[in-house]
Amino acid sequence: MSAGTPSAFSRFSTDVSQRWTKGKPLLLALGIGLVAGPIISGMVGFQMRTSTAQTLAHNGVVEQQAIYCADRALVETPDAARLDWSARNTLSRRFATNPPGGLNIDPDVARACADRLAR
Repeated sequence: MSAGTPSAFSRFSTDVSQRWTKGKPLLLALGIGLVAGPIISGMVGFQMRTSTAQTLAHNGVVEQQAIYCADRALVETPDAARLDWSARNTLSRRFATNPPGGLNIDPDVARACADRLAR
């Protein structure tokens, strides 16, 4: 090797230094995007939290069960809208069991059923 020729290590370190200088802005932008992207898209509304999805699914199930409960209650008491709140609540609690005729009363279904009976 002649005196004027740089060593392999110095050529390698010079090459790495030049590549780092060129790639540093791209890597910084990528890192910032990976951190800020999910935060921004969550704030804008493009993402949904698990708890939000579970709440929406629960509300849908409650509404469907309330429709069934109100229909069964209206068969027994056709003029349920004229009942006072306490009587409507008692009637809806009787039909808000799952399975029908069971002992487990879902309070959300009973409330939604009583609201439907008041209409």
